[in-house]
Amino acid sequence: MIYSRRLAKILAPIFICLLLLTSACGGAKQPSRFDQAQQQSKTERPSQAEQVSGGSLNKYFPSSSGDYKLNYAQEKKGFAQASLKKGGQEVAVMSINDISASPAAANKFQNSSKKIGGYPAVEQGKTTTAVLVDNRFQVKAQSKTPHLPPAIAKHGYKNLI
Repeated sequence: MIYSRRLAKILAPIFICLLLLTSACGGAKQPSRFDQAQQQSKTERPSQAEQVSGGSLNKYFPSSSGDYKLNYAQEKKGFAQASLKKGGQEVAVMSINDISASPAAANKFQNSSKKIGGYPAVEQGKTTTAVLVDNRFQVKAQSKTPHLPPAIAKHGYKNLI
């Protein structure tokens, strides 16, 4: 009986060590479907570190002139937005989006027959036009009033492109 207690005291730590060792050095973990999706999303999309800062895009917006005033509305990495106002009323919203992190956004321009400044353009509804510049920057102009003169819109695009 004394030997069995003494043997138990000696063997117990040895078994615990063996148990820890075998569980720590166990077989390779099988990747789950979530691990595969995580890896795929890391390899397919460039990091946002490659996108330009929103503030650096502001220089491409047209400047205020005459009755039209330009207000910068939003800036974040890869995106800038400005609002064009006349008499305090918003008449158009313009934006520049660096789509390098989501290249699928350029797909809608592939079959475009319309061009502005030599770049493919698409109509998005009755009030929005988007242009793809250098396969990287999506430039959008959205009219907030149905009476925005086409010359103003064309002038805005000429300055943006």
